[in-house]
Parts: sequence; C-alpha cells; structure tokens
Amino acid sequence: MRAFEKPKNAGKTIRRLLGYLQDRILALILVVVLMFIGSAGMLAGSYFIKPIINDYILPGDMPGLVHALMVLGGIYLISIAAMYFQNRIMMQIAQRTVNTLRRELFTKMQGLPLRYFDTKSHGELMSRFTNDIDNIQTTLEQSLIQLISSMVGFIGSVVMMIILSPTLFLVTFVLIAVIVYITQNLAKRSSKNFAAQQKNLGYLNGYIEEMVDGLKVVKVFTYEKEAIAEFRKRNEEYRKAATDANFYAGIVMPIVGNLNNIAYAAVALFGGILTVMGRFDVGSLAAFLQYSRQVGMPIQMMTNQLNTILSGLAGAERVFDVMDQQPELDEGKITLVGMVKKEDGTLVPTTNGAHPTHWSWKMPSSNGHPEYVELKGDVRFHNVDFSYEPDKPVLKDISLFAKPGQKIAFVGSTGAGKTTITNLVNRFYDVDEGQITYDGIDVKQIRKDDLRISLGMVLQDTHLFSGTVMENIRYGRLDATDEECIQAAKLTSAHSFIKHLPEGYNTYLTGDGANLSQGQRQLLAIARAAVADPPVMILDEATSSIDTRTERLIEKGMDALMKDRTVFVIAHRLSTVRNSNAIIVLENGEIIERGDHDSLLEEKGRYYQLYTGQYQLS
Repeated sequence: MRAFEKPKNAGKTIRRLLGYLQDRILALILVVVLMFIGSAGMLAGSYFIKPIINDYILPGDMPGLVHALMVLGGIYLISIAAMYFQNRIMMQIAQRTVNTLRRELFTKMQGLPLRYFDTKSHGELMSRFTNDIDNIQTTLEQSLIQLISSMVGFIGSVVMMIILSPTLFLVTFVLIAVIVYITQNLAKRSSKNFAAQQKNLGYLNGYIEEMVDGLKVVKVFTYEKEAIAEFRKRNEEYRKAATDANFYAGIVMPIVGNLNNIAYAAVALFGGILTVMGRFDVGSLAAFLQYSRQVGMPIQMMTNQLNTILSGLAGAERVFDVMDQQPELDEGKITLVGMVKKEDGTLVPTTNGAHPTHWSWKMPSSNGHPEYVELKGDVRFHNVDFSYEPDKPVLKDISLFAKPGQKIAFVGSTGAGKTTITNLVNRFYDVDEGQITYDGIDVKQIRKDDLRISLGMVLQDTHLFSGTVMENIRYGRLDATDEECIQAAKLTSAHSFIKHLPEGYNTYLTGDGANLSQGQRQLLAIARAAVADPPVMILDEATSSIDTRTERLIEKGMDALMKDRTVFVIAHRLSTVRNSNAIIVLENGEIIERGDHDSLLEEKGRYYQLYTGQYQLS
C-alpha cells in the first residue's frame, strides 16, 4: 500500500538485470524448484485434511489418524525446509548481484567526466548507492520470488477449490472479486497519499539538514524563531500528508480481514448446506474452507510485491542510466616515465622501483623504439576558447605561456576564468577551440593519468579523507615512506602543529578533518602536494584559509616547494603574487593585462587599482 514508481522501460531493464544473474543460473533453477516444492507442500497439506477427516476421524481409526498426522507433519516440514533454503539461496544471489552492481557503479563514476558531476547533486548520486541499490536488493531477495510463489499459491488454491466443488467456488469467486475491487481502490488512494507524504518528508529532511549545517549562521543572526516557525509549518504539512496516507493504509487490513471473515462464513454456510443435503462430504468442506482462507492472502501479497518490484526496476533504470553515461574520453598515447640521470648526464628510465629524480614523456614511434622527451614544465595556451555551456563563453582567445621554473599568477574578479585555466591544464575539461601544449606536446596526446601525475594541485576547498594524518599526506604519493611524508610536512610548516596533536602523525581524522582548524587542513593539503613532488604545481587560493602569521611561516617552505617547478597561482591576496615572474589579469574571460609586479604598477591599470585598493575583487 506504499507509494511506488513505475519504470520507463520495464522489459529492457529486466533483460539487463537478468544479465547479472547468468552466472548464477543453476542456483536460480534450484530456487525455483524449492519454491514449487514449498508451495506444493502447503497446497498438499491443506488437501490432506480431507482424507484425515473422512477416512480416520469420522470412522474413529486412531492408529490411522496418528499415521496420517505424521505424514501431514512430514509434508509441512519438507515445505518449510524448502522455503528456508529457497530464501537462503536467493539472499546470497541478491547480495552477490547488488555487490557486483555497486562495484560497477562506483567504478563507472570514477571514469565519468567532471561535466557530469556539475549537473548532478551529491545527494542524487548517493541515492543510486543507497535507495536504488537497496530497492534492487529487496526485489531480488524477497519480492520477485514471493510474487511468483503467491501466483503459484493462488492458482493452486483456485484449481484445488474447483476440483473439490465448482459450485462452491463460484460463491468464493464473487466474494474474492469484491475484496479485490475494494482493495485496489484503497490502494490507489493510499499510494497517492504516500507519494505526497514522501514529497513532504523530503522537504522536511532537507530543511533539517540545512539548518543543522548552518546552525552557527542561524545563531549569529538570531534566526531561531523564524527557523522554528518554518520547521513547524513543514512538519505540519508532513503530518497531514502522513495522516491521510496511513489512514487508508491502516484501514485496508481490517476491511480486508473482515471481508475475508464474511467470505469464509458465507462459504461455510453454503458448504454446510451442501453437506447436509448430501452433495458434499465433511472432509472436502474442511479442505475447501482451508483453501478459501488461503486464497485471499496471495492476492494482497501480489499487489504489494508488484509495487516493490516496480520500484526496484525504476531504481535499476536510474543505476543503469549512470552506467550508460559516456566515460571521460582519453585518446592519449604518450605516457610519463620516471628517469634518473647517469654520470654522463643522460637520462634513463628508473629500474627496481627506484624513485625518479627526473621525468620524461615516452612518445611511441612507428619503428618500435620510443622517443623520450624530458619533462621540463613548459606550458602554453594557444588562442584557447572554452565554455561550460553552449553560447556562454568563459574563456575567449586566451594565449599565454609558462616557461620551465616560472611562477605565473592569475588575478581577477570571481568568474573571470582563473580556475578554469587550471582545470584545462589537467584536462578536467577540454578546450572548445585552440590548443594547450606541455613541453611542446598537445595535452590531448598525453594519457590523462600520466598528465595529472605530473601536476600537483592544492585547492581552496580542501578535502581530507577518514584516516590518520600520515595517510592523508601519503595520499599525494602512495609509495612515499613515513620519512618522506614527515619531510614534506616540515617543508610546508605543517610539522609544528602535527607534533602537538594527541597522537601526532597517527591522529585519526574524521568528518573531513573536522577536528582541525581550516588553516591546519590547508597545511595538510599543501604537504600532500609536496610529497607528490610533481614537476608542475597549481595553487588555487592555496593560502586563503591561513592566517597572516601562518602564511609567513610557510612562505619559506612554499618557496622551497616551488623551486625549479612551473607554478600556477590563483590568489586574492596580491601580496602572495608579488614575486611571480608574470601576473595575468583576467576579466570576463579575457586577458586585459600581463607583466610582472613592478611593470603592472607602472602601467597604473586594473592591477594597480587592485593593489592600491582603488578597485576591489568581487
């Protein structure tokens, strides 16, 4: 009687789900066999009442009755055992299937482009792993086999009732039709109201989550009374919807139960009359009454299980929709190879797992002998245009260069395109027009994983994983030793606060590092980039969450980190870009000024206005 959602293409989805069950076909056949044994046992047990009464109870044959009861007990035990193993095996099949689905879904998401995630909320994507997968599991684990079992039980009961008494079955059929009609009407009303209940529950939960997350803001602006009033309003809307939904759902069972009792009484009355008239024997009447009691339950179960199955198929469609998304294209053939310098100055690939001191691009050739081009960090944009959405350009005809070892800074208003430039370097997105080269190689020719290994990033919004401080630093390079991680922390001045944590580098972080300050989290992110030891660094507001004193502490470490590397810096604090080799001022996706700090001040343009406070970044 709950709300359900119909799939758009049930047949296609069923065929695709069956594909995940092909490897378990023998187990499924066994489940079906056990299901038929269990259903047949219950039907046979009900029919066995007839000979027990006619052949043993009425004649007074006590030994025969004991023997018959033992046989009946054996039938029921076999039926119960079949149902037990049927459910046990089906549960294992369902768990293995959803495990495979969940694994494939997660793997698929790792390969999707960022454009896909830009259009989907985190909650929507998480619901694929929770609600949708759970619905599929319930469908496979319980609903599907119960639906088939209910159909077999219903058909079997009807057949046995017709065999016992066609005349009495007509009376039962009319009463069942009335019960089905009333049940379906109540179900429609209940389903409609449950849909409204779920909708209002979503609004209520969303509001609660928003208020809890923003509790500090609520208290700062003394918004408590308004928040409580809004909560009461939404809570009342949910109460009304839930009351209507549960009212109809609540009266279904009593109505159906009483109708079943009336039907049972009517069948008993007519059957009794037929028995008194000599047209029906007592044993057959008892067995018929047992079937009439059983026949109503499968109808209700089929309705409920069908709703659950439809919800599971709708969930499977949403899961498959994610799986059918086009993955991030990667046509690159050029790979990154770790190198070491020999005594004569030549570079050769590393061996025996040694940590490289240099890097080179490995370029395939037609003669089978690859060509190696040393990675120096020369990054250039050639007339690049880019837009996240059609007809809404973000970058327009951008041309710039960063020579090996140079520090290039980008400044400009929010939305000017600063972060977009760095996203294009690592190919989170591909350019619409123009070209980006890396050491003279078009970045589209470089395999994405290798390209990104060569780039270290520190983002404004840091993200720490559940684990120790040491593990979070090592995330930058998984084969880094503890000593290398500690050295990276010292380099970026993170070591000073880490050693004062309760367990030092073994302190466990949860909730995205909620037990650390924002500045400390940022320092760990910088240390993580340092241990990666990349040839090119991208610092997107890397010191935005660090106070002035901490910023001065890490300036020396940051300078050491950026030494001999090509560095792209995005910063609102202009003091952090003064020593850049080139400062590029962006506005509305276009470069309006470029030069070093002194030359831009002499021009007295937009950078001069920003630096002197005559113009504020927004």
